[in-house]
Order: sequence, then structure tokens, then C-alpha cells
Amino acid sequence: MSKLVKICRLGRISYLDGIKLQKTLIDCHRYNTSSTVDTLLLLEHPPVYTIGIRTKGYTIDDEKRLLKTGAEFYKTNRGGLITFHGPGQLVVYPILNLKNFQASMRWYINQLECTIINLCKHFGLKAETSPYTGVWVRNNKICAIGVHGSRFITSHGLALNCNTDLAWYEHIVPCGIEGKGVTSLTKELGRCLCVDEAIPVFLKSFSNTFDCSFLNSEEDEVSEILSKIS
Repeated sequence: MSKLVKICRLGRISYLDGIKLQKTLIDCHRYNTSSTVDTLLLLEHPPVYTIGIRTKGYTIDDEKRLLKTGAEFYKTNRGGLITFHGPGQLVVYPILNLKNFQASMRWYINQLECTIINLCKHFGLKAETSPYTGVWVRNNKICAIGVHGSRFITSHGLALNCNTDLAWYEHIVPCGIEGKGVTSLTKELGRCLCVDEAIPVFLKSFSNTFDCSFLNSEEDEVSEILSKIS
């Protein structure tokens, strides 16, 4: 039987609100297990640099330097090193109970990568994995993946560059990987491909890859969720 996952489209929200919302849903999973539905949070962030649990090489001076670009800066509990989130980037935070999928974190990350590879294929792009986590077009990362798991509940997720301003990446070594670049759907296709165009393709690919069906959140549900973090 296909698993049921709720879709919550949030538009553009701050990174901090995104963290608060994830925590709210994680708590629902932990304390109301039987009545909590797995959820996909679909959103964009204002410009922000985030660093994962591997803070290697990043100092207070680096943080101050990045703040001068006009972006925010946050340390997080996800896997991976530093990355950028901003307008034109589809950010997806799956809050899933992996027990529902009878799966491991390694399986989960592989499925996220497959989801994006199939999305790229839909648009005529050949994307692939590498020894590094994420999805790549040739030598350039098009989608960053950084996740966290605790007691089978997932948080954080993926960031797909749609029509992102790639100049933001010039201030960092993305994901701490020297000698690699970044790209976007827009750059690869030679036309503007925005987040709204990518979302339905992403959802279809996610549904096929994870063998799940979707339940759309009503507008008042989204408003209620957002009110809890304000």
C-alpha cells in the first residue's frame, strides 16, 4: 500500500522559521505517533549561509565576512559543510518517519538523490551522483543534500538550484569540496526555470521514487502551522 505524505507549500520564509517549523513537526511525530502524517515542506529562503555539523575550516571571521554580503548565517545539526540557500532555489524539508518506509538513512539519502536525478532527466539533463553527497551535472553540483535523523525521524533535506543567483556561491567553498563548481537548471537549460515550474516535476519524481501518494495541506492548515512559529 502506498504511503501518504502531506505537502505543505510555504513560499518564502526565513531560515529560522524553517527550523522552528521542522522542530514542531518532529515533536508531533515523537509525541503523537499514531496521528502524525509524514510531511514535505516546500519553500524558498531569503539569502542565508548554513553550516553543518562538520564546521572544519570556518571561523568567527568567516562568519562575519559572510554576514557582510547581506545574507544570514546559521550553524545547524545537519550533515555536511557550508552551503547557500536563497531565492530561486527549491528547498525541500521532508519530515518523515523512516519506520513507515522500513528504511535506513543511507537508503533515504539515495532516494533523495534518485528523485533529483529523475527530475533532471525530465528536463533533458543528465545528472548523476558522485562520491560526494548530492546531485551533479558533470563537475558541478545542482542539488545539495544535507539531512539529520533522530529516532527514525528525518529533518533538513535538499536544495535544488532552479534560477538561483550563483554569485552567492563565490564567497564559499560549497559543501567544503575544493575544485568543484555549482550550477542550476536555468544555467544548464539556457532558459529561466523557476521554483514553481520545478515543484510539480519534483513531486511526481518523489512520489515515484518513495512509492507514496500526496495529501495537500489546506490554506488554513498552513496558516495555523505558521502561526505556531511566529
